[in-house]
Amino acid sequence: MPRRTAPIVSVGARLQAILEAFTETSPLLTLSELSRRTGLPLTTTHRLVGELLTGGLLERDELGRYRVGLRMWEIGSLAPRGLGLRASALPFLGDLFDATRNHVQLAVREGTEVVYLERISARDAVHVVSRVGGRLPLHATAVGLVLLAHAEHEVREQALAAPLRRFTERTLGTAAQLRRALADVRRDGYAVCNGAVELVSLSVAAPVRDQEDNVVAALSVVVPAKGANPRALIPVVRAAARGISRALGAPSGLRLPVAARHETHVLPEHG
Repeated sequence: MPRRTAPIVSVGARLQAILEAFTETSPLLTLSELSRRTGLPLTTTHRLVGELLTGGLLERDELGRYRVGLRMWEIGSLAPRGLGLRASALPFLGDLFDATRNHVQLAVREGTEVVYLERISARDAVHVVSRVGGRLPLHATAVGLVLLAHAEHEVREQALAAPLRRFTERTLGTAAQLRRALADVRRDGYAVCNGAVELVSLSVAAPVRDQEDNVVAALSVVVPAKGANPRALIPVVRAAARGISRALGAPSGLRLPVAARHETHVLPEHG
């Protein structure tokens, strides 16, 4: 993580900078590393880290390195978009996992990124880079395409105007490709990504709606790309997503979407 260049003025912003210095690849940091990553003086970092330790937001290991504390998880679990949604979704995630024996994921959108709320996995499931609490760009994942396809016009245009990071040669790389993919998702009611983040995996996702019929989350299954049959996965993924939607009170969760009454259409391998 590069050192921050802009000055951090408020105490709250300084505390946030320290907490955000931790990443999936750097879960343990020394005081000097925290100072360097945040751009804060060592004495200031020491004082603020002490306050975070006292509050349980940080913990210290036997080697003197710091990590995110359990209290952070307790607070994070109270986020309204995650709390009720996750509880309503878990039974259906379990059913989908039982049916597929592969990764099953629940995700929401924040800005132009996917945030993963829950995942159920088998020990021998295909490798994935996503993790609970982790983020990925919307354009590169099946859940992301579902969420972006149903996002506000301004959000879609923001994503279309931004550079599209390529993870593999199958990742959507142009605004024209992404625009076509989003139109397909809105028409068909699901998304398929084949090798968009890792060539070894294929994912199928469907939207989850709330009581006002707004898309608030996306559900996906991730399977090995080799030998995968998306047509067999689409109905079970959509059924699980409709089940969660019913639990959330969505009117559309009570009826079968029109697209599901016809032969399923698998998106081209554009990502």
